[in-house]
Amino acid sequence: MNRFWSQGSDRLQENTAGGEDQLSMLPTWSVVLAIIVFGAVQYLFHGVLPHHKHELLPMRLLMGYSWGTAFASYVLLVGYVSRDVRRRRMPAGLWMLIVVVMPGGIGAVVYFLLRQPMVIPCPHCSTEITSSVHFCPQCQFQLAPVCGRCFRGVQITDVYCTQCGHDLAEDHAPARLRVYSD
Repeated sequence: MNRFWSQGSDRLQENTAGGEDQLSMLPTWSVVLAIIVFGAVQYLFHGVLPHHKHELLPMRLLMGYSWGTAFASYVLLVGYVSRDVRRRRMPAGLWMLIVVVMPGGIGAVVYFLLRQPMVIPCPHCSTEITSSVHFCPQCQFQLAPVCGRCFRGVQITDVYCTQCGHDLAEDHAPARLRVYSD
């Protein structure tokens, strides 16, 4: 069964078989590569760099763990973007090049600023629509609860509209949109 509402939001959720959480967005290659990168940085700081000054051991430990975590996190970020770009139907090759080539994570920031909204199929007519709409533009299927007076989005748990104070029970919303009713 499809889950239409995310908790605390009136936007649609894309739901795959068994549910999709944010950690499943990380591909296996990205996790494995992040572990390898972290281990390589530890080897660099503790195996390759000179060890003749023992008073610098705390600094070497701090630098090794912090740089290892930073590089491993960047690899995980690239893995997340590689999956997210396909989910949003954007050109994967171009965005992966931007994220990897631009220094210091600037490419990832640019990606998150410019990424397209997620597109989902309408449950009634299968038209692809963005997740922020309340009605399908092709078949007028109501996807999210809205106030009958001001037509702004409301939560399924609201009794009154937060914008205009309208009694939402008077709107005769479809049964699938009335979760909490008397």
